[in-house]
Amino acid sequence: MIPLYDENKTKTKSYISFLILIICSLVFFIQISTNTNAFIINYFGFKPKSLLSYETFNTFNTFNPFLSLITSLFIHGGWIHLLGNMLYLWIFADNVEDEFGHQEFLIFYLSAGIFANLSQFIFDIDSNIPVVGASGAIAGVLGAYLYLFPKAKIVVLLPFLIFFTIRVPAFALLIFWFFYQFINLSNQESNVAWLAHIGGFLFGLIYCIILKKKKREFVKGKSILLRKKGPWD
Repeated sequence: MIPLYDENKTKTKSYISFLILIICSLVFFIQISTNTNAFIINYFGFKPKSLLSYETFNTFNTFNPFLSLITSLFIHGGWIHLLGNMLYLWIFADNVEDEFGHQEFLIFYLSAGIFANLSQFIFDIDSNIPVVGASGAIAGVLGAYLYLFPKAKIVVLLPFLIFFTIRVPAFALLIFWFFYQFINLSNQESNVAWLAHIGGFLFGLIYCIILKKKKREFVKGKSILLRKKGPWD
């Protein structure tokens, strides 16, 4: 299933989501137009093994490993990698940003990406292969979307002999997406950081369960209290 768009309108403009999309696209354009693609991926990508190395710069020829937890989120390995991530960002991030507000969404997005990279680090601690891409942070957005808008309708493209579109609830698409990551964990030939996707998704979901649930309960309780004070009671 390839998502095309969601039928979930927003109340505000998604400035941060759009800015992230622009930055990722500009960085990728620099990668492919200046013959620095390999250098940028290797230097600014997150290398799990470098995080515990005292002589990081000399040993791994890499950017500060702690800062690379963030810089890696804006680097992509190819056109399909970039376009796939930006498609999911375009469809799902605007509603999450609308719910969070611009500042909180930016902090949430970066935190989800960092947590996703650390998830890959925990289970692949000796790897010197750079991890790049917005996938982990966007996975956090998907986890948040699942909690906030589970019944929102998503129009998806299904390639089955012929291409056709159907409308599915967000929870069906996103739960399928989440379990698809687990299915691919055993694929030894894949160069996709599946654990980062899983970690980012769980971060977004748990973040909303802990923080947004309390906020909604508070707003709901406040609304009930205000209604009780109305002149119609």
